[in-house]
Amino acid sequence: MSRENWYQVDNVAKVFLATAAKRDTRTLRVSCYLKENIVPELLQKAVENAIQVRPQFQVRIRRGIFWHYMEDTDIQPVVTEEHDRVCPILYVPGRAMLHYRVTYFNNRINLDLFHAISDGTGALEFLNIIVAEYLHLYYPNDMEDVMIHSGAGEDELNQDSYKQFFGSMGLKGSGLKKSYHPGGLKLPYDQLQFFEVHVGTEDLLPKAKELGVSLTSYIGARYMLAIKSDMPPRKAKMPITVSLPVNLRNYYPSQTSRNFFNNVNVSHTFAEEISLEDLAKEFDEQLKTNLNEENIKKQMDNFETMEYVAPVRAVPLFIKQLVVRYGSKKNDEKVSLVLSNLGVQKPPKEMAKYIENYSAFCSSANLFSTMSSYDGDLVLGITSPYANTRVVKNFVRELTAEGLHVRVNATEVIR
Repeated sequence: MSRENWYQVDNVAKVFLATAAKRDTRTLRVSCYLKENIVPELLQKAVENAIQVRPQFQVRIRRGIFWHYMEDTDIQPVVTEEHDRVCPILYVPGRAMLHYRVTYFNNRINLDLFHAISDGTGALEFLNIIVAEYLHLYYPNDMEDVMIHSGAGEDELNQDSYKQFFGSMGLKGSGLKKSYHPGGLKLPYDQLQFFEVHVGTEDLLPKAKELGVSLTSYIGARYMLAIKSDMPPRKAKMPITVSLPVNLRNYYPSQTSRNFFNNVNVSHTFAEEISLEDLAKEFDEQLKTNLNEENIKKQMDNFETMEYVAPVRAVPLFIKQLVVRYGSKKNDEKVSLVLSNLGVQKPPKEMAKYIENYSAFCSSANLFSTMSSYDGDLVLGITSPYANTRVVKNFVRELTAEGLHVRVNATEVIR
């Protein structure tokens, strides 16, 4: 089946396109660590094979009069050894370029992807297709008939699922208050610092179970307390809000490889002392309430309806981008930290014996943490634009105070 030459970007992508900057490039990274060092020639061939399975990523973003759009491109990916920053710039207006990049370092394969192209779920599936192709070339006798992708057709993979499932209600505000932002001065030269925190799930899960909450709620409450410990008294009345991206494929029958997620928020104001147990339970209750399918649909209908308001549709792109940029900035003021749970990674058993681990990061103008686990290891990928690292230190110290073994890796920055 032939592909269409171009299609509109989804509404979430429009936000990423309007707000991408030198520091917050709106790029996400997913990585897979193998048990052997990477052979560059095989990885190059693996990527070439993978884009035959996922041609949806072979696009170039162009500017229209009213909205951006994507068109097919003949630009071919070139695999290189990693030498650039994590989450590099992968979108420059007017420049012909791919909006993803595959690099390697020792035994690690990295997929950096501009967020307007896909979300974490789509990126991880593409990464696993690349890894499967690579392992098939490296171990041809062990990787016969290994299937990664869902088997969805081209129309399903290209589907704008926001339009498919949402957009029938009126517009309403979010109601969230401005939240406390930890950090202070930002790093010079538009830098970000990345921390990779490892904790054994066999030690961590019983802690959450003991409190009667999910692991996400346990980690979210821990982050709230770490932020609260760094909070000056004059800002004590401000809420601390954790925003959690939710994979909408878990609620709607979509197999799209494009963006299909929504953010729900959990907020707490530390008006008085509260224990970890009570905070974690409150976090868990709020999260379950916000994850109600009816609440998700109301929020997404509101968001998607904006595109169909006639005056908005007729406004030129540069004006729309100014409005979107302003709205995104105001929304960021209502969030203290983003916590994105990518879940338990479960590659096919034929692949799993060759895989050591996974990790993920996302660029951000504020604190951002991914969360994923594989083979008993929980990995938190923390992104920070701030010069001080007190929140990360507080978070790790509280985990170690619980008797947990924690390992932390960090990137270097220029001061």
